[in-house]
Amino acid sequence: MKQRSAFKGILNQKNAKKISIILGPRQVGKTTILKELHRKLGGVFLDVDIFSDYEKVSTYEKFINFIQLKGYKKNQREFFYVYLDEFQRYADLTMIMKNVYDHHDNIKIYASGSSSLLIKSAIQESLAGRKQITYLYPLSFKEFLFFKERNDLLEEIENIKKIERGEYYKLIPEVFKYLNEFLIFGGYPEVVLAETNKEKTEALRNIFDLYIKKDLVNFLRPAMIDSAYSLIKQLAINNGSMVNYSNYGMKAGIDTKTVKSYIQLLKETFLVVQLSPYFVNKNKEITKTPKIYFLDNGVRNYFFNNFNEMELRNDAGTLFESFYISEIIKSGESTDNIKYYRTKIGDEVDIILDRVSEIIPIEIKCKKILKESDARGLKKFMKKYKVSAGYLVSLGEIDKKSQIKKIDCFSYFS
Repeated sequence: MKQRSAFKGILNQKNAKKISIILGPRQVGKTTILKELHRKLGGVFLDVDIFSDYEKVSTYEKFINFIQLKGYKKNQREFFYVYLDEFQRYADLTMIMKNVYDHHDNIKIYASGSSSLLIKSAIQESLAGRKQITYLYPLSFKEFLFFKERNDLLEEIENIKKIERGEYYKLIPEVFKYLNEFLIFGGYPEVVLAETNKEKTEALRNIFDLYIKKDLVNFLRPAMIDSAYSLIKQLAINNGSMVNYSNYGMKAGIDTKTVKSYIQLLKETFLVVQLSPYFVNKNKEITKTPKIYFLDNGVRNYFFNNFNEMELRNDAGTLFESFYISEIIKSGESTDNIKYYRTKIGDEVDIILDRVSEIIPIEIKCKKILKESDARGLKKFMKKYKVSAGYLVSLGEIDKKSQIKKIDCFSYFS
């Protein structure tokens, strides 16, 4: 098994009574993790996306009877482990898990789900104080290199941070070769492990055929699937842009309210992320226009129908922005903390990490040579809001005349 970096932390939850929930998109390795936990810890594995498996645990009484048949003893001192894969389809399972948690100190439940929309309210209410959630996304770039069996390049990435000025493209050319592949095809494990571009494209097609059949149909009538698919294509074309609800709705044949509800659905099924604009007055963030980015560049390029090399693309900057935003999310940053900044006169900062204890502005540039002017918006923001540290992230070299002191290429702020 190519082990996800999250596996160790999830395994370490084995001695905690709280229900361990893994949430994330389909095909990123949640089932593999549960099966590996089952192999290591024993117990019972159920794919509750299959109705016959769901029936075995569809009531509290059935749940306890079933695991007793599988060896659970009410007076046993050690944990009996139960793994519920894809539990989001049945909201009543959260109440069953609550009852098991409340009445049995020796049962440990691991559960996975592919849609937070179906289960969010249920787990917040029924499992309050009883759960620990881990979000599992497509591979980070460092995991990507691990899956490619290039751990040697991970050391180069760590060491490049020590170099303040340099032609990074020349210093670590193999890293950039792999980064270009990652920016084009993304981080879904099946796609990463596919050998040819044709196989990668086919893997993406299969993943999103399953997404439509398993996720969209849970929420939408069959007649509405086409309009949702059309909206996804509009978002792919305009990846990283501020949302134009009315324009998207007109092209998809739906009204503005429906556009907003579809975008919420795409967020909750882990297809896209939404960045609100940064304001000191938080009420304004709610009413102002957000930006939408795809969580995975391979997914975006699949719906955009463009897998050209980076040097042949006019959207390279947006792909690099999406990459960096998704890496921040994969590092553990809450999506609620990630904002963007834009003034009426055109001053912009790509990312504002709006944390309780600090504000971190980050400007992203996909350029080989950076100039002082590339940090203009960043410096204005820092001066206006009295922020002591900001970051200019790029893959390129600093202009020797520039006063910019340092660029972090592969550091993720968490």
